[in-house]
Amino acid sequence: MLDIVSGDPDELDVHLQLVERDISIEGCSIRVHCHCLTVDGNGRVRPQRLAEFMRSAIVDYAIPKTRLDEARARDLKFKSGSAVSALHHEALGAFTDLSNTGEGGEMLLFLLAERFLKLPQVLCKMDLKTDSHMHYHGADGVYASVTDDGLLKLYWGESKVYGDVTAAIRECLASLAPFLNESDHEGSSRERDLILLSDKADLNNPTLTAAFKKYFDRKSSMSNRVQYCGIALIGFDAKFYPEDGIKAVADDIAQAAKDEMKKWLKNLETRISVEKLETFDLEFFCVPIPSAEGFRDAFLEALGLKL
Repeated sequence: MLDIVSGDPDELDVHLQLVERDISIEGCSIRVHCHCLTVDGNGRVRPQRLAEFMRSAIVDYAIPKTRLDEARARDLKFKSGSAVSALHHEALGAFTDLSNTGEGGEMLLFLLAERFLKLPQVLCKMDLKTDSHMHYHGADGVYASVTDDGLLKLYWGESKVYGDVTAAIRECLASLAPFLNESDHEGSSRERDLILLSDKADLNNPTLTAAFKKYFDRKSSMSNRVQYCGIALIGFDAKFYPEDGIKAVADDIAQAAKDEMKKWLKNLETRISVEKLETFDLEFFCVPIPSAEGFRDAFLEALGLKL
């Protein structure tokens, strides 16, 4: 499934500095990763540049992989860029202009899932929206991998970008928990997404997609070979970024984040216990930023949606 992962992973390093990865919490099946914003040669952090980088990847995020490849093939045939350009505008139209949008966090989760963890997205909520002013009720994307012995690991995605780290952790895990620990039945939180996966999953290869969909066929024994996992991202205000006009030092920011990690991990451990998620495989991204509100504003502005 690595063949369908999109984008250049090295491009992440231009905008996000890896501080820690694969941190474990005793008694939990979790790997925690921390990224901070990078510092440029003038000692500045640039959330606007991160937002513009995210904008450049919206087609990868919001358009099914088969449609994107068909557009690329058409452009190559006719020596044009119009087909992919049309998809870019279609993708833009799917994003909301609401000031409290969480779609920036959802897209940042996508970029880290695919480019950092090499977990391909197999269901994107943006392709399912019928109204750009409405939020899709379901997971913030679904990602997948297959183990060597044929077990499908299905990662339900959830992201929260809040000013307060405690609230971000609490709300993120509370939203993720039903997708993992509810029993399988027609009224479960994940049921709608499972139905969509059986119908709309797109691995950009008809044979591979057909094999993948077997995992969601209740008449197939393959449906017993699915393991539910979680992938989550929290963005939150961090006071260790310097104020405007004061030069930032990348090493100082990284060290401050490492010092704060102990508190974040303790909070995570508590909330994992409250939500009864200890036994589930979780990938968890912590992305401290200068301002959650500023991040949302920068994302909307980059997309041309800020009123």
